Order: sequence, then structure tokens, then C-alpha cells
Amino acid sequence: MSITRRDFLRLSAYGFGTTFLAACGFKPADAPLASYPTELPALSPTVISQALTELGFEAFASRVKTYQDEQYLYVESNGMPDHQLMVGITSWQQQVPLPQSYSGSNAWKIPLHPIIAENPVSAKTSLYRGAIALAVNGIPIFNALNNRGDDAFLYGELDQWGGHAGRADDYHYHAAPLYLAEIVGVDKPIAYALDGFPIYGLAEPDGSPVAELDEFNGHFTVDGGYHYHGTNTYPYINGGMRGVVTVNGDQIEPQPRTTPIREALQPLKGAVITDFADLGNNSYSLEYQMSGQKYYVNYGVNGSAYTFEFVDASGAKTVETYTAR
Repeated sequence: MSITRRDFLRLSAYGFGTTFLAACGFKPADAPLASYPTELPALSPTVISQALTELGFEAFASRVKTYQDEQYLYVESNGMPDHQLMVGITSWQQQVPLPQSYSGSNAWKIPLHPIIAENPVSAKTSLYRGAIALAVNGIPIFNALNNRGDDAFLYGELDQWGGHAGRADDYHYHAAPLYLAEIVGVDKPIAYALDGFPIYGLAEPDGSPVAELDEFNGHFTVDGGYHYHGTNTYPYINGGMRGVVTVNGDQIEPQPRTTPIREALQPLKGAVITDFADLGNNSYSLEYQMSGQKYYVNYGVNGSAYTFEFVDASGAKTVETYTAR
């Protein structure tokens, strides 16, 4: 089949090199490549989309659902990862991870045809609200800088996985979930920026060392594509949007909405989160310590009802209940 050079490069951006694309029968219509075989059966745009969007997400098929139309890859999840949560946070705002309804009209939308922007958006000076990427396990990724403009990692706000619970009790990362590369493989993205370009781990898709990165933590590839990388140093994840996006109210649109069920709380000075347990049936227990003493937040979800049990160091309990707004 024939596609434009721009579309050809977009495919390349996802890690499909020119040799692979040629073997699939693709060639850019506005710049014929005589050496590319043309007798192979053409693939439909739907097949192209499926080939691209199956990269990475399939490892979490039991927790993440994907589907697409001509414009977007839609990703559904409940916002709860299958790894340990919250442990190691030393600057805690008393929020806890709650399941989210990232589905249907509130699903994540990843552009299937990303376009390089003439005026990229830097995460150093903007995008302090909302997500800037989505990990392949269905967990959103926010700016490395929190809503105050501080490095969330350096301020002790993140757990060992690079995440925490936000003001809506929504779990999200502020740093690249680099461990995902061990699950999906080095050749597949660990996340996708909300401009549609993929994010790889600490190596190139072919396993070679990462090439020089630009200010957005990404780079163009030898075949004209573009992708980002997660790193162990700031900005940890994509440092902004190298691709075209719509920004409204300092966040990228469209993206799902969270539904807070209680007021956002303030940091609890001296608290260190030491354990978190998923008790099953949407019930959880978070343990934290202050001055060597243990405290607990036991909570659960039953339909639209949320019950919180706060246990102090003496064992005294306080119960609060909320209804989804």
C-alpha cells in the first residue's frame, strides 16, 4: 500500500524501522523507494493501528483494555497497579489510592497519528495539572514537577515505584515506571505520552545505549521517527510535549476526569508510609509511622460508598464515610 512520508515516519516513531515497514509492504507515496517490495498484500489502516497499539499494553491485558478508532487508541483501567504502593513516601498529604473509573467516555485517549509540533510545550514551565503520559499498565504519569513546581521525587513525595496518591485519591506516577521494561521487553514502550509518541526505558528498542536526548527526554531516530525515554534523573519521563497537543487550564485535553470523594488534605509532618496491603474486594490498609509508632488507614469501596477507618497508635478508631459525588 502507499502512505505519505509523514505517516511513514509516524510509523517509524513507534519503533517500526524502515526495513520492517518495507517487509510489510509500506512505502511512502510521495517518495517511492524502488528497493521496497510491493507485491506483498497491503495492510488496512486498522491493521496498522493494531500493530502499533499492541506494543506494551498486551502484557497487562487482564487489567487494561484497549480499542481504537481512526484517531485514538482508547485505554481503560481502574487506575490501580499490580505492584506495591505508597511505601517509602516521607512527605505524605494523607491521600490514599482509590480505584478510578477510566472507562467508556472517561477512557484515556492516545493519538494514533502523532505530529511533531512547531511549538513544543515544556513541562518545566507548564503542564502542572493532569497527566502528560500513560504507562502501559494503565496508570497515568504526571509532570515530574508537582503542582507547586517542585521535583516530587526530591521532596520525598513518591514511593519506590515513582508514584503516589494525588488530591483526588488517584494513584499516578511522577517518574518513569522503569521496571515495566522488564515485563514488556526492552523493545516495547513502557508508556505513551499524551501527544501519541512512545516512551521507552533505559535502552533503545534494539537494546543499544540511549542516544543523546533533547530537553524533552526524547530524540529523533535514524529513520526519522521520534520517541521519548525514561531516565533516572530529571525529567525522569517525557519533559513536555514534543508533539501536537491541546492545552487547556495548564493540562492536556482530552484526558479522563477523576472524581474526588473527600476534600484534599494537608501534609502530615513526620509521617513515613511503611506498608500498604490490598485486602481484596476493594478493601485496603495503609500503615504509616510517626515517632516510631504505627498508625493505620483502613478503607474500602462498596458501590458508591467509601468507608475510612483511622487507627491511632493507641488503637483508638475513628470512622468516616463518603458517597461518590
